Amino acid sequence: MNPRERRAARHLPPSPETGTDPRPRRRTAPITVDQVVETALDVIAGEGYEALTMRRLAGALDTGPASLYAHVVNKADLDELLIGRLCAGLDLPESDPAAWREQIRGVCGQLRDQYLKYPGVSRAALAMAPTDRETLRVSEGMLAILLAGGVAPQAAAWAVDALLLYVAAYCLERSIAHRRSADDDTEWVVDREELLRRFAALPAETFPHTTRHAAELTAGEGHDRFDFTLGLMVDGLARR
Repeated sequence: MNPRERRAARHLPPSPETGTDPRPRRRTAPITVDQVVETALDVIAGEGYEALTMRRLAGALDTGPASLYAHVVNKADLDELLIGRLCAGLDLPESDPAAWREQIRGVCGQLRDQYLKYPGVSRAALAMAPTDRETLRVSEGMLAILLAGGVAPQAAAWAVDALLLYVAAYCLERSIAHRRSADDDTEWVVDREELLRRFAALPAETFPHTTRHAAELTAGEGHDRFDFTLGLMVDGLARR
C-alpha cells in the first residue's frame, strides 16, 4: 500500500489489523496511531511545535523514524492528525438561531484554548485542506450555527474559513511572543509597561497619534483583543 492509500485508509471505518511490520525496531510493543499523536502532543507541550520532527518523535517513541511511516505518511499528515485530535475535544452545541453569535464565539474560544495548551501547534492548521473527520466535524458544526443564524451560505462558508484562520493566527502569535519573552533581551514584547515607555520616548511631532494613544494601543488583558476581533467578525456577518 502506497502512502496515499495508507492515508485514505485511515479515514475509513476501523478494521482488524493484519500482519506485522518486518522492519527491525527497538520497541517490543507495536506502535499505534493514537500513541504517535499523544507522544507528538507531549513533545509540543514540553518543547514547542518547532521541536517536533519525525526524528524527535521517533526518539520519544523509542523507535526509528522509518517505523513511523507505517502509520503517518509525512509531517503534513501528522499535522492533520494533531489538529484532528485537538478538534475532538471541542463540544459543539445544537445550533440555535437565537444564540448563534454566542455559540460561534464559544466554539472559537474552545479551539483557542486547545491550541494554547500546545505552544505553536496552531501552525499545523495553517494552509491545511482538512480531511480528518474531527476537523470536518468542527467546520460542519460552525457552518450549521452560522446558517441557523441566517447567514447566507457563501458568506457562512467563507466565514468559517476566516474564523478558523484568525484563531490559529492569534494562538501562533501568542506562542511566538511568549517564546521570545523567555529571553530577557526581548521581554518587552509582552511587557505593557515597557511598551508604554518606548512609545512615550517617540518624537511626538513624528508619531502624534501613537504617543497620544499609547494607553489604548497597549490596553487589554487576557483574551480581550481576541474577543474584540471575534466580535467584529461576527457582528459583520450579522449586518450582512
